[in-house]
Amino acid sequence: MTVTAVLLISCRDQKGLVAAVSDFLYRNDGNITHADQHTDPREGVFLQRVEWELAGFRVPRDGIAEAFRPLAERFGMTWSLHFSDAVPRVAILVSKLPHCLFDLLARWRLGEMRADMPLIISNHDDARPIAESFGVPYHHLPVTAATKDDQEARIIELVERERIELIVLARYMQVLSAGFTGRFRHRIINIHHSFLPAFAGARPYHQAHERGVKVIGATAHYATPELDQGPIIVQEVARVSHRDAVEDLVRIGRDLEKVVLARAVDLHLRHRVIVYGNKTAIFD
Repeated sequence: MTVTAVLLISCRDQKGLVAAVSDFLYRNDGNITHADQHTDPREGVFLQRVEWELAGFRVPRDGIAEAFRPLAERFGMTWSLHFSDAVPRVAILVSKLPHCLFDLLARWRLGEMRADMPLIISNHDDARPIAESFGVPYHHLPVTAATKDDQEARIIELVERERIELIVLARYMQVLSAGFTGRFRHRIINIHHSFLPAFAGARPYHQAHERGVKVIGATAHYATPELDQGPIIVQEVARVSHRDAVEDLVRIGRDLEKVVLARAVDLHLRHRVIVYGNKTAIFD
């Protein structure tokens, strides 16, 4: 397998950015396999994803970040460096509904998702048999108003002990505190069963049915302290009609939720997402 390095870059739009990054790679014999960029003229922001082969690159792997740093500082870049052979560690949080959990684990078992899955956490014990069938450790951490802070502290302890890089809320029906989401900024992906910003909050399919909508959707986004307001990664919709009851909307919507969440997790794991402000650029 060809091992590559990936740079994700965002900064104020200015002349010479593409040339400077390309020149850095050219001078060090980097063979670019993927390069894409976007300028948001309204925000005045430049975004770029560039990927190149490590074989033959003059700068040793552990020295690339330090070699790139002066260029990044010159242009005021916010940037991150990743390697294609690194295997991210993912934790899944789930409540009672298991469809997204089961779908993610199945994709992982089939090799569609390059990650380690060392941790599943739930405020209910319902999904334990699923976790056990896939051989993933399962932690049941019940939540009440009196135990919520302690439960979040325990989640943080488990996440940090397992060196988790991404937390996936697979229909985890608990509101996370601002301290929790801030601690793992842009490292928590949530699936909301609505085409945000419509019908945020609880029971969105019931809200949609009451409004007589003709499409329903699902939205995967990064979790932030503002409920259902984080940067959107993936959205999909399905057509419905006056003939569909709430139960039909729920059934159709769950299919959307599985696909949308899996797609968002895959994009994140393959370093295809750049967050800027409350938006994302998807380079795929």
